[in-house]
Amino acid sequence: MNFIEGTREVTKGELQDHSITRYRVTKFYREQITDGDYYDQLKHIVEPTLKEFESPGNLDTSGEHDNTVSPGLQHKYAQTGLLLVTDRCASYCRYCFRKRIVGHQSDEIATDFNQIARYIKDHPEMTNVLLSGGDPFVLSTAKLHKILDHLLPIPHLDSIRFGTKMLAYQPKRFEDPALSALFQRINEAGKAAVIVTHFDHIGEISVNAERSVCSLRAEGVQFLNQTVLLAKVNDDPEILAATFGKCHEIGVRPYYLFQGRPVKGASHFQVSLRRGIEIVRGINQRLSGIQKTFKYIMSHYTGKIEILDLGADGRVYMRYHQNKTPEKIGKIFSRPHLEGAGWLDDLPEG
Repeated sequence: MNFIEGTREVTKGELQDHSITRYRVTKFYREQITDGDYYDQLKHIVEPTLKEFESPGNLDTSGEHDNTVSPGLQHKYAQTGLLLVTDRCASYCRYCFRKRIVGHQSDEIATDFNQIARYIKDHPEMTNVLLSGGDPFVLSTAKLHKILDHLLPIPHLDSIRFGTKMLAYQPKRFEDPALSALFQRINEAGKAAVIVTHFDHIGEISVNAERSVCSLRAEGVQFLNQTVLLAKVNDDPEILAATFGKCHEIGVRPYYLFQGRPVKGASHFQVSLRRGIEIVRGINQRLSGIQKTFKYIMSHYTGKIEILDLGADGRVYMRYHQNKTPEKIGKIFSRPHLEGAGWLDDLPEG
């Protein structure tokens, strides 16, 4: 198997033991990064490294198993249902936090949409559903229509979201003329159609991606972007400010900057909280007020935690952006900072 450091002979057992996925990347993305100016950074997103053998962590950093209410459906936060519709992606991100699922025949993927629809109907507090996986846009448009058959009649759902990195990996997917009817269907059902793109770096925003976003926005699709803070890839305020600025320019609202998760085989991507806070300060110094729409988030087992600052008192200040317990949402809390800490569990209580 080819690694960034060179070729190494590995057994299937070694790959499984260290949770290392095989190298898979679209021809489009490979050419996009090799022909661009950022190959030395972007290669780390898709090319394996020997560091994956020594990267500790676990495979369910956010407690997805504990929040699964029906096969393929998670209900962690009251208003949101997370629907895992496929275990496939166009390419394999080396930092993937769902590597336990992606590329495998996973039993965590939704199959019984009648059962899922019944659960959602019985929970009127759920106002939106996020289709994820894997990447929902590896599925055919016809398959996506069949999923919508179960979701669109539910009156208390007011938006349908699609989480995807396909606009970076294979933007041609969005040139499918049949997609227009899919999004029109959502809008005609009185619901918002939202695509959450996954641009980690300005070098991923191709001309093709821009064109697809422009076309879909004309169809009434709303766009948000999530980015993961990744060592050696985008741990630079200049790069991230340029990425968020470009997103804003093409009509994609920067939404989340995720702190890297301590995922087995991928925790070497994590930057320290101190460094992350410094990077976020640098980003905000470079953006105008209307471009500062992102939150620096740690998607922890207990909830989505917004990382606010490292105070002069040596404490990391945070607040819950989302939590299973509504009373905790918005509450600011802090923990003593520990040098090198990259996750809430690394910080001592007190």
